[in-house]
Amino acid sequence: LHMGRTMKEDLTVVVQRIKQLYPPDFNVCGTYADLYHNYFASQLKQTAESQLEDKDIYLLLSWVHNIYPNDIRKDRVLAEELGKVKLGSLLPSSLIKDLEKKYLGSEEATVKNCLARCLETEIQRWKGDQEPEKLDGHFHSELAILAIQNVYGGQKRADDLSAALGEEIAPCLSRELAAFLKSYKDAFEEFKEKSKKQKFYKPILMANINNCQHFRNYAEKNIAEKDDNKGSILSTLSDIEKSGFDVLLQQLFAELKPIYKKFTENKWDSSDEIMNAIIKTTGKYISDFQSLNDPFYKAIVEKVHVHLVKEYIVRLLKRRVSLKSPVQQQNLAQNISKNAAALEAFCTSHGSQASWLNSALPKLAEIIRLQDSGAIKIEVATLATVYPDIRKRHLEAFLHIKANLTRGELKSILSYLADGAASSPSSAPLFSNINVS
Repeated sequence: LHMGRTMKEDLTVVVQRIKQLYPPDFNVCGTYADLYHNYFASQLKQTAESQLEDKDIYLLLSWVHNIYPNDIRKDRVLAEELGKVKLGSLLPSSLIKDLEKKYLGSEEATVKNCLARCLETEIQRWKGDQEPEKLDGHFHSELAILAIQNVYGGQKRADDLSAALGEEIAPCLSRELAAFLKSYKDAFEEFKEKSKKQKFYKPILMANINNCQHFRNYAEKNIAEKDDNKGSILSTLSDIEKSGFDVLLQQLFAELKPIYKKFTENKWDSSDEIMNAIIKTTGKYISDFQSLNDPFYKAIVEKVHVHLVKEYIVRLLKRRVSLKSPVQQQNLAQNISKNAAALEAFCTSHGSQASWLNSALPKLAEIIRLQDSGAIKIEVATLATVYPDIRKRHLEAFLHIKANLTRGELKSILSYLADGAASSPSSAPLFSNINVS
């Protein structure tokens, strides 16, 4: 600092006061600049070749890449005169490369250690079984913020040295973030399995699901598409989110199962009461999910919506009801339509955006209601267009309800659908997740 300040101040005096005392061809500014530069460079080289701590390496690189070229050589008073002199770098390129290599390794290790400490602190917090704080009504954890600050800090320090170093360290830091998130996922899985009896088990799960949004936003915004670590990071976050959702929904789905069985046990009588019980049970759980951040709340409500529709269809495919009378079929179709409307209204009112589900049950109800085989074929074709993952086995099990179809009519209707699995997975699968016994 003393040498740099002295050089800058002295050269300023040369430019402003001494230059005019010499003839132009003497190039006094260049002479002074060379002398100061050579002395400064020799002193810096001696320092660079001695035993250095990490902060010393960073400081030397700051002088080489930033302070000297920008604050001294590009100074408002000095820039024009120093621009005429070929001063070169303060250190030989081989020595700079050596310092940069040490710096990059040190920075990566620093970030790695900081991330490990962040995770350990979080794990201890889980063990304390304290309710996570809430931020804007959503369970919150400091883990994501602290971890991202560490990664971002490492990236910014490198960027501040030079764009090239920033570019070089980026994949190293994203690799450390990917490794950290895998450790986080493992710790989360262990907590999930071993801590089910904790009082604040579910709030802690939700706080950690919410963490994923911050990590995902950072990765999508700051990690280059060409960086192989980006896919690993996003995949790990998806695994954590899915794992957390599965636990949060496990108890609800288990509670709903015996209620859904009543549809077939009662041969679809009292279906309004059964659907009301399903909606009431689901509503209790959904209110708790509001402590998730908005994207996750919407995602989990959509999962609930899919489950409610899917389980209803599962009961329709159980071959427990076979109706010969068109009147009976129309009554059942009417019940299904009413149930579908109630289910859609409930899910929509709680924020589900899975509107693609809303036509499934009404279309199935319409197939039951129709008596003309030609009209049924048209409805089946429409259903298959909306839900391309429906297969012949699904339709065959469903048409068991329509006992007045002849064998020929049944075969003709079934011919509209494929036998095997879909050639490409549906973007919104519904029937492909339903096994037919």
